Amino acid sequence: QVQLVESGGGLVQPGGTLRLSCAASGSIVSIGDMGWHRQAPGKERELVAGITSGGTTNYIDFVKGRFTISRDNAKKTVYLQMNSLKPEDTAVYYCNAAIRTIGLLKRYWGKGTLVTVSS
Repeated sequence: QVQLVESGGGLVQPGGTLRLSCAASGSIVSIGDMGWHRQAPGKERELVAGITSGGTTNYIDFVKGRFTISRDNAKKTVYLQMNSLKPEDTAVYYCNAAIRTIGLLKRYWGKGTLVTVSS
């Protein structure tokens, strides 16, 4: 059974930094693209950043220059470095990944980690 487990969320002041991690485990053959979404209270879930298996990245405009997505394929882990955090970044952050197990390619999601930006 495949699992994605996020960590690193918490309370931070405006202008602060956080680093989220998401580790995949289970009977994994390979991992394709990985990404982070977020959902703020009362809003729909939105893509924050994505990274392909080859390392190509993409970001929503609001986080460009502040957030950096990266991955460690050996550790089956994706990271989101968040700098210059703003109150508008407050949300539950979910990682996701396209994971191939024996006979199946499927997108998996973590349960989310809460990021609160407040003074």
